Amino acid sequence: MPLPFLTADRAFAETSEDVALPYENRDRWRRPYRPGPWRVGLAALLLLLASYVLFATVIIGVTGGPAAAVMCAVLAVVIIAGALRLLRMGTWVSARGLRHVAFFTTQTTSWRSVGSVRTVQRPVRWLGLPRTVQGQALVLERRATGETQLLTTHNADFLGRVEAFDRAADTVEVWAEEYQRT
Repeated sequence: MPLPFLTADRAFAETSEDVALPYENRDRWRRPYRPGPWRVGLAALLLLLASYVLFATVIIGVTGGPAAAVMCAVLAVVIIAGALRLLRMGTWVSARGLRHVAFFTTQTTSWRSVGSVRTVQRPVRWLGLPRTVQGQALVLERRATGETQLLTTHNADFLGRVEAFDRAADTVEVWAEEYQRT
């Protein structure tokens, strides 16, 4: 089964340095980086928990408690949906604009509305927790409204992977420069 979210960096590795945007179909939404090990590990643990809950659902269903079995099945579906949403989180780009996917919300900004995309040094949240540490953030400034923090060096995708953050930030900045000119 192909896993397209694991092939993001491969497209950049196979192209030459003079090609900024190596994708042929630029209208398709894509994440220009791989999900980080913290995000993938947490999703794997959630899917493991869901498998145990599904196994409990079968046992409860066999022993004769259909209402409890349905509740366990619903819980397993919610856990699986949460794990999949966790894997979808991040910054996505296409020719139409830039999309920031959080766990509960998704914000799409067209390239015409983008003022600038830049990397800044600032306190950032560590793995999304309230604790802040000094790091870098990729910031989207919209023309009409304020700014949104897209990526940080200490989120679940880039914790301990500074080179991957630099590559992803540069890629998103190149997409912004390319489509702000048109």
